[in-house]
Amino acid sequence: MAHQWRGVIREYFDRLDVDSNTKIITLGEGGTPLVAAPALAQLVGAEEVYLKVEGMNPTGSFKDRGMTMAVSKAVTHGAKAVICASTGNTSASAAAYAAAAGIQSVVLVPKGKIALGKLAQAVAHKAQILQVKGNFDDCLDLARDLAENYAVHLVNSVNPDRIEGQKTGAFEVVEFLDRAPDIHVLPVGNAGNYSAYFKGYKEDVQAGRIKHIPQMWGYQADGSAPFVYGTPVKNPDTIATAIRIGNPASYDLALAAREESQGRFGAVKDPDILWMHRFLSQEVGVFVEPSSATGAAGLLQASRAGDNLAGKTIVVTVTGNGLKDAAWALKDERGKEIKPQIVSNRAKEVAERLGLA
Repeated sequence: MAHQWRGVIREYFDRLDVDSNTKIITLGEGGTPLVAAPALAQLVGAEEVYLKVEGMNPTGSFKDRGMTMAVSKAVTHGAKAVICASTGNTSASAAAYAAAAGIQSVVLVPKGKIALGKLAQAVAHKAQILQVKGNFDDCLDLARDLAENYAVHLVNSVNPDRIEGQKTGAFEVVEFLDRAPDIHVLPVGNAGNYSAYFKGYKEDVQAGRIKHIPQMWGYQADGSAPFVYGTPVKNPDTIATAIRIGNPASYDLALAAREESQGRFGAVKDPDILWMHRFLSQEVGVFVEPSSATGAAGLLQASRAGDNLAGKTIVVTVTGNGLKDAAWALKDERGKEIKPQIVSNRAKEVAERLGLA
C-alpha cells in the first residue's frame, strides 16, 4: 500500500519540538514536490535547478509548515484564539489551521496592502479581519502588544514554533536529492523561511545526513530590501506584496544564517520579478505569485552579473501559488490586460486562427 503523507509533525515527529502530549493540528501540509526546471537551469548556466513548489501546501503557501506547529502548540497550551499580522499568506494559513482546531483566529492586515486571493481565504475560514492604518510592521507591533497583554496566542514567525515547522522543507530537499544542493535560493520578507531552511540543513549536517550546508541566497524586492541596505525600510514599496516588509522579524537569525552558510542577500527590481513570474509559468510550467518569483529573479541577476553557476545543483523555493495574486497573470509585459480572442463555433475558422489550416 502506498504511504499516505501525514503532515510534517507526524512525518518528522522525532526531529521536531513535540512530544506525546502535543495535540497535532494538521491539514496534510508538507511533502511538496521538487520540480526540475531545465529551462531555468539553461537560462542561468547551472547544472541542475529545482523548484521547491510550496504552493502545493493546503492553503497554497509555505506558511502551512510553520502554522501546523504554531497552532498545535497553541492548542496544547490551552489557547482559544490565535492572532497574526499578515500581508496575506500568514492570514490564510492561520485562519485555516485555527478553523481545523476549532478556535478563533484574528488577522491584522495593512489597509489596502493585501492581495484579494489571500484575503478571501481568511474570510472563508471565519477569521476576524481588521485592517490597520499602517504597514505590515505596524501590524506586527500591534499583534505582539495584544498577545503580550491579552488572551491570544501570536503565530507570526517571531514565534519559534513557526521556524521549527518550516525547517522541514530542508529535510525534504535532502531526502529527494540524497544530498544537499550547492545553493538554496529564497525570496525574503520577514526572513523566517530563510532562517528555517538554514536550521533544517544545519541539523542534517549535525546528524550526518549531509556533508555541508548549502550557500543560502536570499533576495528581496528593491523597494523593500533592509538586508541589502543594512537598515529598516520605513515605507517599503513593491508589487511583491508577500515580501513588502521593511523591518524583518527574523533579521538577526537570517544574518547569522547568511554568515555561517557563506551566503548572500540581494535585491531585484519589480519588472525583473514580473518577468521571472511569467518565465516560470510559460517555460517551466509552475505558476507562482509574483513574490515567489523573487528568488529565481535574483538567481538570474547573479548569473548575468558574472556568477559562474556551471556544475552547480541549485534549489529555489517558490513560496506561494499563483492564484494568490492572479491579477498579474492577466497582464502582458506592458501592463495591458490580456483578453481571450473571440471566434465563431466553426472548426475551419478556428483552425485558420490557430494557423492549422
